[in-house]
Amino acid sequence: MSAAGNPSPGAQARAYVPDSVETPRMPVTPRHTLPAGACDTHCHVFGPYERFPLQHPSSYAAPDAPAERYLRMLDTLGAARGVLVQPAPYGTNPDALLAAVAQGGERLRGIAVADPTATDAKLQALYDGGVRGLRFVEARDPAGNLFAGSVGFDQVAALAPRMKRFGLHAQLWAPCDTYLRHLPALAKLDLPLVIDHLGSLVPARGAEDPVFQMLHGLLADGRIWMKLTVCRVGTAPDYENARGIHDAFTRANPDQVLWGSDWPFVRMGAAAPSADALVDLAHDWLGNDALRRKVWVDNPARLYGFR
Repeated sequence: MSAAGNPSPGAQARAYVPDSVETPRMPVTPRHTLPAGACDTHCHVFGPYERFPLQHPSSYAAPDAPAERYLRMLDTLGAARGVLVQPAPYGTNPDALLAAVAQGGERLRGIAVADPTATDAKLQALYDGGVRGLRFVEARDPAGNLFAGSVGFDQVAALAPRMKRFGLHAQLWAPCDTYLRHLPALAKLDLPLVIDHLGSLVPARGAEDPVFQMLHGLLADGRIWMKLTVCRVGTAPDYENARGIHDAFTRANPDQVLWGSDWPFVRMGAAAPSADALVDLAHDWLGNDALRRKVWVDNPARLYGFR
């Protein structure tokens, strides 16, 4: 990955253009038709890198996933709406995210990254650009350092009052045991909290896992939202070992669960699923049209402010 001069004003000091890129797996039309207004709440865009270089060297193969390809992916799935999540290699520079959301118009919303140094003007600009939340990551490398470009859970409290004022929720991603240390305090902030990827739970631990029990209780009490991105927890190709977690969460609070594909499936390489298969799996697991409409349409419309 090569340095490419200076990024736009206000961004980090260097920009990086990948030496090579990975073409993400594209779906075919699912067997089942999504309900009108359906939303994929968890995807990422990357590039084009000449226009939107990374702000940090990526720890995974950089996807060739610009807005145009992402929108084709949504169209193929039959998803009317989508939510884009800022990936760590872009740090706190929202340019690629905001450009993609603008290209999608009212069809798209964004989850950006910011730290407590962000000005009120920046937070307002993010909201005006279609951003409805900030992502915080507590995943660390073997040396114990946060992934480059991430903002950790310890920064949420400092930002929370202004996030509430600007209509932004907190989206959280971490290894499952990390939630035990952080969520009890975060849940007291009176800020909507969205948990990524089924809480990164380990299916083999079962229902007695204290992390599962905590997440299940907070969800049942309406204090968190949960993303049903099964490909990050279950075992391909059928993800059946994640079925119990998925179903327990949808039963606990069907009004605060969301579906996301996680396209373009970074870090997964040849093991990446096809998003159409994930749609069909969710259709079968959700089981009835009323729940499908909640998960795919009503819940994301309420959380992300789709008209």
